[in-house]
Amino acid sequence: MRNPFHQILGNNLVANITNFTVWFALTFWIFLETRSVFATGMVAGVYLVFTAAFGFWFGSIVDHNPKKLAMMGSSAVSAAFYTLTLAMVLLEPEGAFRNPYGAYLWIFVFLVMLGVIAGNIRSIALPTLVTVLIPEGERDKANGLVGMVSGIGFLTTSVISGFLVAWGGMLATLVLALCLTLLAFAHLHFVRIDEQRAAPEPGVPAEPKRVDIKGTIAVIAAVPGLFALIFFATFNNFLGGIFMALLDAYGLSLVSVQVWGLLFGVLSTAFIASGIIISKFGLGKNPLRTLLLVNLITWSVCCVFTVQPSIWLLAAGCFVWMLLGPYAEAAEHTTLQKVVPLERQGRVFGFAQSIEQAASPLTAFLIGPLTQFVVIPFMTDGAGADAIGSWFGTGPDRGIALVFTIAGFVGVGVTILALNSRHYRELSAAYAGAPDDAEEAPAESPA
Repeated sequence: MRNPFHQILGNNLVANITNFTVWFALTFWIFLETRSVFATGMVAGVYLVFTAAFGFWFGSIVDHNPKKLAMMGSSAVSAAFYTLTLAMVLLEPEGAFRNPYGAYLWIFVFLVMLGVIAGNIRSIALPTLVTVLIPEGERDKANGLVGMVSGIGFLTTSVISGFLVAWGGMLATLVLALCLTLLAFAHLHFVRIDEQRAAPEPGVPAEPKRVDIKGTIAVIAAVPGLFALIFFATFNNFLGGIFMALLDAYGLSLVSVQVWGLLFGVLSTAFIASGIIISKFGLGKNPLRTLLLVNLITWSVCCVFTVQPSIWLLAAGCFVWMLLGPYAEAAEHTTLQKVVPLERQGRVFGFAQSIEQAASPLTAFLIGPLTQFVVIPFMTDGAGADAIGSWFGTGPDRGIALVFTIAGFVGVGVTILALNSRHYRELSAAYAGAPDDAEEAPAESPA
């Protein structure tokens, strides 16, 4: 694994820390300012809507431009939005951020999220660079390192965001974000990447630089079972939107924001451990089977990790979730890197990102109001409190907990169906039969 790959990983680590810190801090800060689960659910929904909406476009940007240029452009756009939102904090009308329904607050949220979402160009470009820089037989291990870097960023983010919000709110958060974004931009300028971009064949017109959803769908459809993989991940994200909308609110109902941020930092060492294990041992001969098995375990954990109002039970469940999460992501990336041609990988990764995240906004938008106005009353003084409150507990936090438990049972059932499906067998066979490094193009001068 050559030096440019490690430099890119380090650069993405800085970018991940920056964008995750802003996102986590915004969620913490919104809840503390407004005390509204509805507002935190809407923040998660805005993030995921933007992710789904921009994925197609970001994928085409990655495919049609040098990866380095795309990543630098990502940092430049993020810096611009962080500068604009920093000005909004400094010019805030009195009390504007405490109104969960106020226009000023939500304009601010939209602009912050645009800065965060610009970083998703990097998440699409990075797996395509794994294809370019790493031999096929080592890509699962390289994807494990990518997961480890994400875990380190997640760890640092959790600690930083909790204390930043407690100490300086969004003002301190945005100042730090702007500095780190500019640092990542400056460093990446000096990294040399040989992208091995194929030269156009004589007499053949260059492919137009467009999103080309139709062509991307055709590439995916040509691989048996690949659509099923994307739709399975989509359903997982449909359930995963519950975590993005409610986990922080549930954690903050048990401990202070400082403790919650520090706890998340400690738990995120599971990401690092997972990345180290994958980078050493890989994912096995069938990464797709690995993906489904880890999903079965994580959803089983989801059934029980909020069954009682215990921070230790919650911590144990989150640790397992974080330990196995990188396996699923690395398995999906490894599969796509082998069965999809390099020149289409950016758009396929972007397409997958858009489709997989398309379900989560629906969950995030619905689950906040549904939990606030239906499930919480149900478990506070309603029929749920009467039926299971004696052992499950009652109150707003137990309403949130019930949502997690139901999601876990649904996830287990769907994963079992996927493991026994024809699509799983077809894609496993396609992966096993794909030629090694068939997608790699001839080398060109360094970018």
